[in-house]
Amino acid sequence: MDAIASSIAALFPLGWIHYLAGGLLIGAGVALLFVCTGLVGGMSTVFSSTWSFVVRRPFFQQARFTDSRVWRLVYAAGLVLGALVWWLGFSDGTPGSTDIPAWQLLLGGVLVGYGARLGNGCTSGHGICGLGSLQLPSLGAVLTFMATAFLVANLVGSFA
Repeated sequence: MDAIASSIAALFPLGWIHYLAGGLLIGAGVALLFVCTGLVGGMSTVFSSTWSFVVRRPFFQQARFTDSRVWRLVYAAGLVLGALVWWLGFSDGTPGSTDIPAWQLLLGGVLVGYGARLGNGCTSGHGICGLGSLQLPSLGAVLTFMATAFLVANLVGSFA
């Protein structure tokens, strides 16, 4: 039992309860959105539908983006507001920082965006909403996301 406790402590040096609480809140939020409205709350579509306000290219002007962009923008604003409430109410008030260079953050963001577009959804869409509604393609997407993440983390870790 002590080996398990020390393994958990090594994996989660700041504790694990807040991760569990966050996961439960995210799951409850997307479930509530679906039960109350029948809408699926994946974030890559929120991103694309928001761009449909300003980018006139045909891809962004598809009905699936333009017809849902108002509620999706409100949904995204709720996520930002929730983060702000957490930061003001539960953190020490100092902004977070990272030692990762800006170019690596930018490259990571571009690759994640490209992957979300290539996979027809992101981890929140497939992993939370898709798996929650037992969609088989989402299972394949999540397994691909996780395998890629494990591979990249090990490759990057071996160069560090």
